[in-house]
Amino acid sequence: MNSPTRAASGAGNTRDHRWQALIVVCLGVLMIVLDSTVVNVALPSIRDDLGFSDAALAWVVNAYLLTFGGFMLLGGRLGDLFGHRRLFLIGIVLFTLASLACGLARSQAFLVTARAVQGFGGAVVTAVALSLIMMLFTQTAERAKAMGVYSFVCAGGGSIGVLLGGLLTSALSWHWIFLINIPIGAVVFLLSRKLLPAEHKAPDTRELDVAGAVTVTLSLMLAVYAIVNGNEVGWLAARTLGMLAVAAVLLGAFLRIESRVRVPLMPLHLFASRNVSTANVVGVLWAAGMFSWFFLSALYMQLVLGYGPMQVGLAFLPANLIMAAFSLGLSAKLVMRFGIRVPLAVGLGLAAAGLLLFSQAPVNGEFASHVLPGMLLLGLGAGMAFNPLLLAAMSDVRPDESGLASGVVNTAFMMGGALGLAVLASLASARTGALLSLGADRLVALNDGYRIAFLVGAGFAVLAAILGALLLRPARTPTPETGVPDSHAA
Repeated sequence: MNSPTRAASGAGNTRDHRWQALIVVCLGVLMIVLDSTVVNVALPSIRDDLGFSDAALAWVVNAYLLTFGGFMLLGGRLGDLFGHRRLFLIGIVLFTLASLACGLARSQAFLVTARAVQGFGGAVVTAVALSLIMMLFTQTAERAKAMGVYSFVCAGGGSIGVLLGGLLTSALSWHWIFLINIPIGAVVFLLSRKLLPAEHKAPDTRELDVAGAVTVTLSLMLAVYAIVNGNEVGWLAARTLGMLAVAAVLLGAFLRIESRVRVPLMPLHLFASRNVSTANVVGVLWAAGMFSWFFLSALYMQLVLGYGPMQVGLAFLPANLIMAAFSLGLSAKLVMRFGIRVPLAVGLGLAAAGLLLFSQAPVNGEFASHVLPGMLLLGLGAGMAFNPLLLAAMSDVRPDESGLASGVVNTAFMMGGALGLAVLASLASARTGALLSLGADRLVALNDGYRIAFLVGAGFAVLAAILGALLLRPARTPTPETGVPDSHAA
């Protein structure tokens, strides 16, 4: 991996165009972020067109999340071995081609497979994007500004995604939420070849923990598949229990591999830090609630309230704009004033309150009374808690492991989202199916299923808030001279 000094002293052309290069990196990341939210608005249209069941529909999201989270750490390691620019370009090409395949999909299996490839490409791009920014900006002040732009793109991309998804689905069809990536990917690829630094210093060892990446990804895929299909084949059926058992064995194998391999994908010594361990557990719980909110609230608004795709996109806009505003500095100010524990706990508490409000939304709900309040609370909560969570995950690690720690918490976040979505979507489907079998009205049954899922999601957020408040130690902030974390009382 290039050192900051080496990257900084590269070709003068690179330094002259650092901010343009940052825009290119952020545009590539924006395309990835868009795809995480743009799909939610189009889910009902995809379900009707390709004949997905409500539980199986979650795989359109989960196939992406699982490969994204499962291969993010491997993507970062590949960048260290073969060059971050090269891996960024490969990731963009994979993601763009997979987007084309998604847009042309005419069957469930084809779409889900293409979404899995999209997730892999997105993981590679995301894993090396931060490393590229660290190479481009070596001075603390400039790096802070660059990271602020990157954070804004990550948060603001959500609001663009839901609006774009609503517009494209309403005006054209759901296929275009994927096809729109083709011209963007082509532009990013061409500009990346011109602007991104090509220098690369290979590490001393080229060992690659492929076994670790394969075992942890297969473990989580099997677990999610067993949960998603538990309603159909039975929770105590041999097939369900067998898959869960194999998933547990694979997870154990992954941990054993990581404890023995010379260059592990996820060094277990990181979790000796209480902050790192707590932040990852909090990230899993919070993501379980947040991803389910995106997925289930979109279905509630379309299937129960009868909103069109564009209306759903506009409904998400307040929450996403609030999250974007916090990423531009409000969250950092709160952390400097109160430390990490208070903003994290309060933010997660607000998110839990927003999920509770959604659980009370009736069949004949109105936007101003039953949708907007929950959206505002979830936007405030997520915007307030995201920065403290990342700081907690990296506050106790060595400077040379900060990128790895960031990758670990991002992986935990994606995996928590995938598993949480599988569990809550299955709970909602089971409740709806039970009520329908008793002769309940379809809208009432759907709404009650979503209500149960929102309640459980709120429970996840409350538990995350409690753990963060009780277990996190005072944060550490970067020193002006080095940008390396130093002690800071909360």
